[in-house]
Amino acid sequence: MRKDGIVILTVGLLITLVTRFSLATKEKIVEVGDLEITADKKHHVDWLPMAGIAVIVIGGIMFVTGGKKK
Repeated sequence: MRKDGIVILTVGLLITLVTRFSLATKEKIVEVGDLEITADKKHHVDWLPMAGIAVIVIGGIMFVTGGKKK
């Protein structure tokens, strides 16, 4: 459980530091017989840094409470 907490802490840190990333998808514009015209369309994914802080808190709780069993 402690290892999971460390992984979740790391993911939370990345979410806090990187609040936006972009994706590119191909979109079909025109298709006439064998002729196909496509265009790249960019999509932006944004989230609040508070989401990363919440994930850090959850990972911290898992790390602290996930001690070795007796």
